[in-house]
Amino acid sequence: MNIDPISARLHRRARPCGPLMLMYHAVTPEGGRPRWAWAVSMRQFQAQLDFLAAEGYATLTQRELAATPPAALPARAVVITFDDGYRNNLLASAELARRGMRASWFIVTGNIGGAPGWPSEHRPEGRMLDAAELRRLHADGMEVGSHSVSHPRLPTTSDDQLRRELADSRAALEDILGAPVDSFAYPYGAWDARCAAAVAQAGYTSACTTRTGWALRDNDPFRLRRLTVFNSDTTSTLARKLAVAGHNVAWRDIARLTLSKLVRP
Repeated sequence: MNIDPISARLHRRARPCGPLMLMYHAVTPEGGRPRWAWAVSMRQFQAQLDFLAAEGYATLTQRELAATPPAALPARAVVITFDDGYRNNLLASAELARRGMRASWFIVTGNIGGAPGWPSEHRPEGRMLDAAELRRLHADGMEVGSHSVSHPRLPTTSDDQLRRELADSRAALEDILGAPVDSFAYPYGAWDARCAAAVAQAGYTSACTTRTGWALRDNDPFRLRRLTVFNSDTTSTLARKLAVAGHNVAWRDIARLTLSKLVRP
């Protein structure tokens, strides 16, 4: 596990302010850095999982996070999430299972088994997970949640489309899994109060955003915060992200944060 000693020390000395959530999208089998910003290589992913295990993180699903009183959560808890449902996520699931870890997957149901239906430059090639593969994830103890039907920016949708995106995706996944689907992730992280209310009305018990910070910072299960893992993230930068619950972890940012703590009255 390759991590610089300063990042390791910073992480170990940090005082957790609650559970954290990590957002992944794709894991590529190649060893080099993927072109797509939201993909990580298998080598990166393995090293990051090994770091979480070595540091004593308990991996929860989003459903468990939302259902557990904060005082009853482990001292170090993390929810690992995957958005969209790319087929290469099966590689990630195998690595998680090998370490006794779990994660939550958020699926765009309109593209199950097919090509992604929304644009994204440099995204890895390949189809999305199919119904049998989603059932396999579920059987392996992973959580399968909804990411809408067509991956729209929900605040721009009409009330009718918003209801369909939420209700139809949930119904499709429950039909595939034969089990309740409780968790949702806002496509693009785009949401507003109307969307959050509609998610609750559709029967979900929680929803996650892409806002940074400790997962439960807003004390609202429909505004869970996540930290994005990018193709540029090493084990060291991930450790610093976990320490400060944010993305601004360049050394100048860390120095500024440290100085502000020293001069704080």
